Amino acid sequence: MGNIKLSKINEHIYCMDDAGDASGYIVIGSEKAFVIDTMNGRESIFSIVRSVTDLPLYVINTHGHPDHIFGNVEFDAAYMNLKDLSVAYKCVAFNESFLENCDKYGVSMTKFLPIKQGDTFNLGGLTLEIIDIPGHTPGSVLVLLKEDRVLFTGDAINRHLWMQLDDSLPSKEVLANLKDIAYIKEKADYILHGHNTTYDPISLYDDLVECIENLIATDGAGDSVYEYFGNTAKIHVLEEKNVSVVYTDELLHA
Repeated sequence: MGNIKLSKINEHIYCMDDAGDASGYIVIGSEKAFVIDTMNGRESIFSIVRSVTDLPLYVINTHGHPDHIFGNVEFDAAYMNLKDLSVAYKCVAFNESFLENCDKYGVSMTKFLPIKQGDTFNLGGLTLEIIDIPGHTPGSVLVLLKEDRVLFTGDAINRHLWMQLDDSLPSKEVLANLKDIAYIKEKADYILHGHNTTYDPISLYDDLVECIENLIATDGAGDSVYEYFGNTAKIHVLEEKNVSVVYTDELLHA
């Protein structure tokens, strides 16, 4: 299976760890199976999924970044909030290695099908519900596995939130949108995000909200420089909660 490590989370969920760079998940009902994020596309996700289920397969992308969508090329279509279409197409257009591999293997980015707040999918005994959470990107979504009380959050809720990107929303809007979905604490006990291989408690939601609130209250005083992909931003850390957010002054003060 190459660099991707497959592990079983519970009776219905498998995690695919793409060399520590990103995580995707397989959710298996009695009638259908869903892949939540297809990671970097460096090896056959389809083959890995087929090693644990032969049910009809569907894909949900939590947002349009490369480490969540590039494996889509093996599937006919993927559900994604279409507010992230421009994000996804930009990531494809400017990634030379991805385009070279597409040419090499005769594949291309799959078509995207729309999803939005409140959409549900019946897998047979299991239900996935879509929750919009614009912030990290305009079209980021959460996927709630209702029966298991598990929330798949992509990059929108994790211990190291990037909200400094060109497509990220202003910090105050990120915070407001998070607070608007506080009801998820009544529906989920666990979080599986796009850069972990096991559960985080739902309390991670509160920890992240507190971190952004603290950033805004302190105006980033004393925060360190953060470098990524040749760019520079700042990082605000809430050490006692083991969470951090990356931001820019422009988006903090917008």
